[in-house]
Amino acid sequence: MPQELQEWLPRDGILTYEEILRVVRIGAELGVKKVRVTGGEPLVRRDAVPFLRELCAIDGIDDVGISTNGTLLATPDPDLAKDEASVTMAQRLVQAGVRTCNVSLDSLNRETYAHNTGRDFLPRVLDGLDAALAAGFESVKLNAVLMKDQNEHELPQLVDFAHEKGMLLRFIELMPVSTREMLHDDNFLATGTARKLLDAHFGALIPDPDFRTNGPASYFRVPGRDQHIGFIGAMTNLHFCESCNKLRLTCDGKLRPCLGSFLEFDLLKVLREGADDAALKQFFIDVVERKPKEHDFRNNYQPNRRMIAIGG
Repeated sequence: MPQELQEWLPRDGILTYEEILRVVRIGAELGVKKVRVTGGEPLVRRDAVPFLRELCAIDGIDDVGISTNGTLLATPDPDLAKDEASVTMAQRLVQAGVRTCNVSLDSLNRETYAHNTGRDFLPRVLDGLDAALAAGFESVKLNAVLMKDQNEHELPQLVDFAHEKGMLLRFIELMPVSTREMLHDDNFLATGTARKLLDAHFGALIPDPDFRTNGPASYFRVPGRDQHIGFIGAMTNLHFCESCNKLRLTCDGKLRPCLGSFLEFDLLKVLREGADDAALKQFFIDVVERKPKEHDFRNNYQPNRRMIAIGG
């Protein structure tokens, strides 16, 4: 969480679980097959696991994943009885049907992690990663945001850590999602520069265009290893948006066709005015038709909400 005071929404200002499930069911009927539950931190919401179990059971949804900061994965599910305290949150997620887990990890240095996140929680994250591996997710991915003069010297260490744990690591360029002022020459590190740093350490990374996941990363093999690492360059990759097929649903019921555009459409209002399924399907279709050809991060992006209020 940012240190600044946040605007807290009233309970009736956010989507109920039942409303989210209905929206996803409508999306599935239109061809949506994958859902990722993000935040903020999604695991702090009460009854998150029963909700995820119902989400996984929706016809047509083949893949449910979760993006988390990892701090709660090794802890007991707070909604469980005390005699079930040995079951970790990670185990509960797998039991519910969640297939994949993405964890934010920008640094393996405790001081750097605490400085960047405002919380001295790195040991909890590392325990959470071990719990995720033990729980048996189909994949556990690490997402590291590139930050000049903060974690660039740690890139080889992060690659080694991911190799040791058998996790897929993606390096992500910093994007001006929350405020335009957050991105400047003193903190921006391009994926191309990161690759050169890793080339110098490991030898020339080997492009592997045939290796794909569901996201926008470009993947490379590390020489001499059975290891891939990905680079997500929204700011420097001019072809970044060409294959994007994502929509984002915010907690307050806005449907966003692009992370890097201020366009968002009020689905909560339509839901609570009694729209039937046909009207909701048309709403989806209308939003998809408004999906821009490319994001606005490089030019005229005007943030209208912080990243924690959009979803990763």
